[in-house]
Amino acid sequence: MASGSRVAGKHRGSSRLSRKTAGYAGVAALATTGVVAAVAAPAFAADHSAPSIEETGQTAIVVADGLQDDLEVQAESQQVAAEAVAAQAQAEAEAKQRAAEAKRTAEAKAKSERDAAERAAREEERKRLNTFVAPIEGSYVSTQYGAGGGMWSSGSHTGIDFHADEGTSVHAVGAGVIVEAGWGGAYGNNVVIKHNDGTYTQYGHMNSLSVSVGEKVTAGQQIGLSGSTGNSSGPHLHFEARTGAQYGSDINPLAYLRSHGVGV
Repeated sequence: MASGSRVAGKHRGSSRLSRKTAGYAGVAALATTGVVAAVAAPAFAADHSAPSIEETGQTAIVVADGLQDDLEVQAESQQVAAEAVAAQAQAEAEAKQRAAEAKRTAEAKAKSERDAAERAAREEERKRLNTFVAPIEGSYVSTQYGAGGGMWSSGSHTGIDFHADEGTSVHAVGAGVIVEAGWGGAYGNNVVIKHNDGTYTQYGHMNSLSVSVGEKVTAGQQIGLSGSTGNSSGPHLHFEARTGAQYGSDINPLAYLRSHGVGV
């Protein structure tokens, strides 16, 4: 035939564009010249064994090119979808990593805050346990330590006297445990406290007591009311500082209070 038909399976194009162009040109030539309709038709009618258009390879070329295009588009779509899935997976992994880091940071911050709060609480407790106050608020020393006179069996004053009207609140000077509470002979109603540093303080001549043996007290806690019980010439508070619980272990109470930060 004048149109130059090609045998199927023998053609091998250099590119997809050239194959498509050649196929389209072949089909167009057949359609415009009318060779198949006007000239070849009688021959085809006479000879049923003559090859059809599909058998010449023209249509096969066009169909193959279209199928290849579809496969390439599908492959590109699959590639894009795979890349999108990979990107999403990476984004989710990064988000999880950021969330984990944020959680670790928050936990570390919370732990730091808890530790700081615990340290502050311990420091506050330490201060509370080591804080000392005057036994009577706003009072003054009326009789000094070591003063001589016949009123004291030892011949000298073993403590200091704080001026106080009867019924004035008497406070523990520091935290500790009550080791004596009741009648103390010449001391009248008295209280003895063992403090956390191993020292002792005594409060004498009180009118009434508000604590009992074994009770824990804190600095500034009321332990009784001042009075004039025992060997006393009038209402006041007799205060002693001691190295032991018993009489005779006294130390300078004014120096003792000042060494604990009490301004008297």
